[in-house]
Amino acid sequence: MPTRILPAVGDADAARSLTTLLSQLPDAEPVPPVTDSTQLVDTLARLAAESVDELPEVVIVHERIGPVPALELVREVALRFPAVGVILVTTDAGPGLFSAAMDAGARGLVTLPLGYEDLAHRVQAVAQWSVGVRRHLGHGGDVFTGVGGTVVTVSGAKGGVGTTLLAVQLALAAQASGRPTALVDMDLQAGDIASFLDVQFRRSVVDLAAITDISPRILDEAVFRHDTGVALLLAPGEGERGEEVTDRAARQIVGALRSRYEVVVVDCGAQLGGAGAAAVEMADRALLVTTPDVVAVRGAKRAVRMWDRLQIRKAEETTVVVNRHSRGTEIQPALVQKITGTPVATTVIPANFKELQSAVDAGRVHALDGKSTVRQAMWALAGELGLVRAPEGSQHRRSGRAGRGGDRVSAGFRRRRE
Repeated sequence: MPTRILPAVGDADAARSLTTLLSQLPDAEPVPPVTDSTQLVDTLARLAAESVDELPEVVIVHERIGPVPALELVREVALRFPAVGVILVTTDAGPGLFSAAMDAGARGLVTLPLGYEDLAHRVQAVAQWSVGVRRHLGHGGDVFTGVGGTVVTVSGAKGGVGTTLLAVQLALAAQASGRPTALVDMDLQAGDIASFLDVQFRRSVVDLAAITDISPRILDEAVFRHDTGVALLLAPGEGERGEEVTDRAARQIVGALRSRYEVVVVDCGAQLGGAGAAAVEMADRALLVTTPDVVAVRGAKRAVRMWDRLQIRKAEETTVVVNRHSRGTEIQPALVQKITGTPVATTVIPANFKELQSAVDAGRVHALDGKSTVRQAMWALAGELGLVRAPEGSQHRRSGRAGRGGDRVSAGFRRRRE
């Protein structure tokens, strides 16, 4: 069987050189390279959604890939797609980088300038490893075999727009539908999920920040299992400790959660630091919550533009959710969409704080009356986002980010398989 190889190279000249050399390898089946980290992850996710067998056996990551650094990209691919062998191409042949690459999950290292013998040997070894892993996965076991859970981030256009309440209710809706769900408080200095759910737990997201290899056992020790079944990973009680959670640590933590839960909801708060930005960049769906007033909508517009400038998220990949909506307000969802330049969720959340006040004050927002119009709207939004398990017999459609050129690469794999 031919070895399918997917190069991830940002530089056009390097991509041509690598593709030419790969085409000379025996039984090699290279496909057109992807040009950045986002396209690579989106392409692999799209293929894995069809079947693990559709994934390439080997992915080659060039050291100058972006916007995510090469080692972090290797780690994310290894976590989300454990049946894919990753080779890192680099000019640094030192033991320090070799050790870091292996810790990140790479199966091999090839140095520049590329040589035929070295590349052929490494590709063959990694391909054999990948085939062995897939054979093992085919016989079942405890190894995670899927593309990974759906990650949804919830950010606020400004403070006080209802970000945390929405994140909690989305997680509750997903869990109630039978999908194992984790809820992460990435509002590291002012997180309120513990208060909203009236829980006290000594572990927090900070306890995972310094761990380079988050095993299932370590992850289980860090999360708190709520009475509703939702797994909680809370913000630290001491806000200053939030600085310990770097963007790299956030990627590892979200990646580990994604491999263990079908749905991961991340509350990023209104102040987006490095950790929150990493979560938004990784997310399948990024929500930005606003209220229908001038100050909040302007804040949403600023956030969208900032995410685009920093290459965290494009406007068309961000969904704005309108909270505390009423028919009498001058700012309606269509105007919000025009101002922010983003899609706006069809489901709007009505303004009815009286329904919420007693539950919020008691720290029991999970016990909201099922007849509450606010709760019903938030759970309906969970359905719109695809977080609620579809009824048996219906066609499940997984929401995801639109990858640039991903369909072309996926189609190339399918044609070769056929």
